[in-house]
Amino acid sequence: MALLHTTFLPLFLYICLLNWSAWAKVEVTTDESVEAYLGDSAQIPCQYSFTDADNEPRFVMIQWFVRVAGRSSRLRIFYGDDSQQMVDNNTDYSGRIEVTSDQQGTRLSIQDVQLFDEREFFCQINGLAAGNAEGKTHLRVFAPPEAPVIEGVSTGISVTNEVPSKIASCEARNGFPKPNITWYRNSMPLMSAPGHVNVLILVTRESSSFYSVQSTLEYKLVREDKDAHFSCEVSFFVPGAIRTVESNSINISVHYPTTMVELWKESPQGLVKEGDTVELRCQGDGNPPQPFIFNREQELDIDLESNHGDVLMLSPVSRRDSDIYQCRPLDNDGYTEVKGEMQLTVHYLDPAVVVPKDSEVMLKGEDLTATCNALSSLKTSTVWYKDGKQVGKGNTLHLMDATYETTGEYICEVTVPSLPALHTSGSVHIIVQGGPQLVGVEQEVQLEEATGRMVNLSCEAQGHPLPSISWNIIGSQNWHEVESKANEHMTHSVVSVKVTSDISALCNASNDMGTEVKAFSVKAIPRVTSAAPFSPAEGSGMIIVVIILCLLLLAILGSVLYFLHKKGKIPCGRSGKQEITKEKTTKDDIVVEMKTTTKNEDSVLLKAVNGDQKSPNDQ
Repeated sequence: MALLHTTFLPLFLYICLLNWSAWAKVEVTTDESVEAYLGDSAQIPCQYSFTDADNEPRFVMIQWFVRVAGRSSRLRIFYGDDSQQMVDNNTDYSGRIEVTSDQQGTRLSIQDVQLFDEREFFCQINGLAAGNAEGKTHLRVFAPPEAPVIEGVSTGISVTNEVPSKIASCEARNGFPKPNITWYRNSMPLMSAPGHVNVLILVTRESSSFYSVQSTLEYKLVREDKDAHFSCEVSFFVPGAIRTVESNSINISVHYPTTMVELWKESPQGLVKEGDTVELRCQGDGNPPQPFIFNREQELDIDLESNHGDVLMLSPVSRRDSDIYQCRPLDNDGYTEVKGEMQLTVHYLDPAVVVPKDSEVMLKGEDLTATCNALSSLKTSTVWYKDGKQVGKGNTLHLMDATYETTGEYICEVTVPSLPALHTSGSVHIIVQGGPQLVGVEQEVQLEEATGRMVNLSCEAQGHPLPSISWNIIGSQNWHEVESKANEHMTHSVVSVKVTSDISALCNASNDMGTEVKAFSVKAIPRVTSAAPFSPAEGSGMIIVVIILCLLLLAILGSVLYFLHKKGKIPCGRSGKQEITKEKTTKDDIVVEMKTTTKNEDSVLLKAVNGDQKSPNDQ
């Protein structure tokens, strides 16, 4: 009746059309389903055709229906023909749909797709005389869920549980259609296995029509799961595909008993010596870590104080602490048979023992053997020193043919090469006993000194007992001791003697073991006096000055004579010899003889005459 009311046509027109298309039939083609995201638009096509193309009806009526949720009835949402298009009022699609048509078919567009739009849509074509035909399309709506949230059990789970324990839960909220959850261990999917893996699923339909899925994993843990990572993955449908989103991975605190215990020395590094602070640490492979009990193998019934922790402190240690140490975990049932142990060796070096002890007196020329020993748990090295210089190596020191230089303190140093911190030392004082020994090679010293002067005579002697020095001086009464000193090994004396004549002096060094004498002989040299002492340097200078003056005088005199000769003041023949003399001569007269041997040569001869004139040969 509703259809007739809305499509009322004049009776004669309806009859005409019916007759005109009596032989044509309509056919409709639609998609089985159409998919769309929540909030997007959906396009539902509907194609129709007539069997007799030449007799297609001129009037075609198109209607869209939707199935009512939860019922088998249908509800029209659109009507249209060649003259009008109309969307039905008061439906879920009023204002949200639009229909477009052409000669090939019609298309229903739905805006802002909602979850309740997932239903069947019907396209009905009425060709009047050609009959009715319809097609059906199922609209599928998709809403991806939120990212999965995984939550592990906060408390530890023991591997001793006989049945699977809940270890984690995973939830994916607000998806459509219902999402699925899969569990993974180390990226490998977990399948349900009775007694090992149980998966519990809880699906909730929210008031908003979304689905929320919660999955609980029950798993029987083993020791190897302590490092395993568990995660969940949610899979859901989207238009044309299936997508997945994986959660974060979590690690489960797995409790398992201790099966192996290790005990080691934490400090000090290397070998242990007496006085060190030793730290022993115990560790087991159980979880959670358990407290430990420490014992010594020789005293297993005595627990060492460790505050039930994993560290045992020993301070300071001695050789008595050397032993095999053990540690055992303390579980809820008491002691376990699992234990760790280690050998602790405390090394030591006793004080050095030197023989002879403290000091030793030996006679000059004797031999002595000294030993130095120190008890140690390790191999030692011994070196002997005297006055800071090494004089021997090894436990034994041999002193041969002792002299006074042998006297002194000998120190032996004992070290442990493998543990340098261990070292000790001892000493022995050697005293060489004998008669005095004068220092110096010469037993008789000869000196020379000017008369009236002071001379110092020195005498030094060594020996044990310490010798005393006395002087016996012959040839001078004027002498005195200016220096006298002695130390542990030597006596030294210096006397100052005035030389008045030849002197003989004796230095006498003596002790209880004997006497030794050193002689000094001083020869007195008379002094030479002069009013003006001649200096060789001054004499040399005077001679040089005299020579220079003589040369200057000779040069001047020669120049004067040459000048007079040129002026003719002194006549000279070409041959023979002229002599210029005075009637009387004295020893102070000066005779000048000029002789010309050649035309161009002149010579001058100066003579100093004392007394009578001498012949040329005598001159």
